[in-house]
Amino acid sequence: MHADIVFTGGTVRTGAADIPTDHALAVTGGRITALGAQALAARGPRTAVVDLAGGALLPAFGDGHVHPVMGGLGLAGVPVRDRTSVDEIVEVVRGWAAEHPDTEWITGDGFDPWLAPDGRFDARWLDAAVPDRPVVLRTMDHHTAWVNSEALRRAGYTAGTPDPAGGEILRRDGSAEPLGTLREFGALGPVLALIPTASHKAQVAALREAAARFAAAGVTWVQDAWVEPHHADVWITAATTEPGLPLRADLAFVLEPDGWRERILQFTADRDKVESSAPGLLTARTVKFFADGVIESGTAALLEPYTDCPHSHGIANWSPQELAEAVTTVDALGFRAHLHAIGDGGVRVALDAIEAATRTNGARDRRPVIAHAQLIHPADLDRFAALGVVANLQPLWAQPDPLMTELTLPRIGPERGGRQYQIAALLASGARLSFGSDWPVTAHEPLRGIATAVTRQTPEGVPEGGWLPEERIDIDAALTAYSAGCAYQAFEEKEWGALRPGMRADLVHLAADPAETTPGDLAHLPVLGTWLAGRRTHDATTPRSTRAGRR
Repeated sequence: MHADIVFTGGTVRTGAADIPTDHALAVTGGRITALGAQALAARGPRTAVVDLAGGALLPAFGDGHVHPVMGGLGLAGVPVRDRTSVDEIVEVVRGWAAEHPDTEWITGDGFDPWLAPDGRFDARWLDAAVPDRPVVLRTMDHHTAWVNSEALRRAGYTAGTPDPAGGEILRRDGSAEPLGTLREFGALGPVLALIPTASHKAQVAALREAAARFAAAGVTWVQDAWVEPHHADVWITAATTEPGLPLRADLAFVLEPDGWRERILQFTADRDKVESSAPGLLTARTVKFFADGVIESGTAALLEPYTDCPHSHGIANWSPQELAEAVTTVDALGFRAHLHAIGDGGVRVALDAIEAATRTNGARDRRPVIAHAQLIHPADLDRFAALGVVANLQPLWAQPDPLMTELTLPRIGPERGGRQYQIAALLASGARLSFGSDWPVTAHEPLRGIATAVTRQTPEGVPEGGWLPEERIDIDAALTAYSAGCAYQAFEEKEWGALRPGMRADLVHLAADPAETTPGDLAHLPVLGTWLAGRRTHDATTPRSTRAGRR
């Protein structure tokens, strides 16, 4: 039988240990059917031949932790991302507000939390631009918001408002007056709840825009790591109406401590609705927990106090006992636990909860995920492999950028600062590793993360030799974490993540073989094409496809 598509004219990097590279690949009915000479022999008069033009064909990438709906909606707000100063952000807000006089709530996200000293942003700076409408801007990590006085007023925040559970209202020096900086979801929640929810149509459009960006980066599967109840319908609509989606996804329903026993009752019905609506494209088999916050804002849970704040261990969003009970409950319902844990205290509590679920519910292949795992106590490193935990890391964070040098390192000191993002150590311990971007927190392109995992350097090549160079990994390990590692996380390692006959034709065409590309150029390697089960979802080339036998 003749193939539908044959790829030739470059390197086929299979991701398999037995035949790591080949020179051709054939696809029929959305599945890989042959490699090498057998693939070339499968050409027929109706076979589309794709010339790799000296580039490389690889397993498509996954993203093990991302927020597509949230990120897509963020593209429509005030463009504060990549601004380089507080003054610049204020002027952008001023201009955007003038251009949108009928927009009641002015929102934006993605600005850098180090632009103000100690990450303390003042409401009065925004008041100077917009005094009469509420302004809410979220930092790139989404754990902090900078708001103006009108937003504080509408949320009811005054000098007499105590810090809420699971959050912090920063105060002006020498007084109890709210400064304008809110940290963690306990403090953000009352403000965010006042912002009008985008329409279903707008959310579907935002998701489609996000999905197109991922397809252009070579991604064919994502773990949506923050699904509110209404997001399930957004995914279903986008997947089942034209033009559909260019990727697959698993949805993780977010579970917060307040009222979790009541909310969890709906998860099974939502899972069944999602999977019956878009079989083969959407699953909903995961529940997301926030064990703690983030180090840069002093809210990640630490085993020992913060260096710059000796009375604080950060914020644990759950008590250890209740987190263990909740994880055990969702595990018993057949869901996979996916836990945000940043500090070594948060990581330990997450591991303890997974261990409790295993002890209570019995051994099985459950593949729980701990996302981020920025700081791991040495005593806990081997527990990832022992408990079968997938460590989902964001390799783009493993560099000495201003977030690291201006906020993170001063908060935790040199000893703890020297054991962050232990990618190589986790691999050496036998732990399963997957990569993700956490977009819109940071850039969604896997090649940028892969470059950082290999070099541990900033885009400017700093420092020479890499930051914590013992934690660098080689290009094959980095590619695997962004492909087969994500497939394993998804329980789909027999379906995608490598290029073997019988597996789905989820493919990415790069302009050059990444194994032959200098590390400094990896981040800028063009993605020329992406295929989802043999269907092209991205094409950055001048059309190269021909029909066999034509000249």
